[in-house]
Amino acid sequence: MDFVARLQARFADAAVNVAVPRGEVTIDVAADAWLATALALRDEFFFEQCVDVSGVDYLSYGSDEWDTDVSSEGFSRGVEGKSAGRFKWGEQPNGAAAVPERRFAAVAHLLSVQHNRRVRLRTFAENDDLPVVASLTGVWPGTNWFEREAFDLFGIIFEGHPDLRRILTDYGFVGYPFRKDFPLIGNVEVRYDADKKRVVYEPVSIEPRVGVPRVIRDDARYQTAVGEAAQRAEVKK
Repeated sequence: MDFVARLQARFADAAVNVAVPRGEVTIDVAADAWLATALALRDEFFFEQCVDVSGVDYLSYGSDEWDTDVSSEGFSRGVEGKSAGRFKWGEQPNGAAAVPERRFAAVAHLLSVQHNRRVRLRTFAENDDLPVVASLTGVWPGTNWFEREAFDLFGIIFEGHPDLRRILTDYGFVGYPFRKDFPLIGNVEVRYDADKKRVVYEPVSIEPRVGVPRVIRDDARYQTAVGEAAQRAEVKK
């Protein structure tokens, strides 16, 4: 039986998707089926290695800041309010379109060495205010630091993790820096104060930067140059 068909038959309640043309297989499962599905993939489909566990924040997923209607006056950003990347500390995006139905996901990338296959396992946390999914450390012990990183950067709680604490940010760090509503400028500045003879923390003094992906607009300059070169060549003949 085809591998994807076997997955669909085994995990009837999950969504098994294949990205074309890359052939990447993704299994989307409910949060309460995340751990059981991982166990089945290890024991029944022989995915003996988990090469990565990461978090994803789908806030403002698919949105952009560019108005791509080009006119004789050029083009510009059609931005109103606070879109992703224009946050200050504590602010939220405006517009219902910027808030997804489910925001935080945990994604595991699995490898079967003996079958030379890869599969992606994804689940969305049920609660955006306190995103919780089961830890995979009991299935693949090597996920320990991956889950700590996802907790540190996205604030996803991996229930059952033996030592869930920050791994990249500093002691006492406030917030989760890979969340879309975390300001790219941060929330504090750190500097050494010569008078106080110690490090001090102060509010950031610069405006928020923008990290929203740009939309690639149609640019006819290359085609125009090719056409003009062809015309000149015809004239020379």
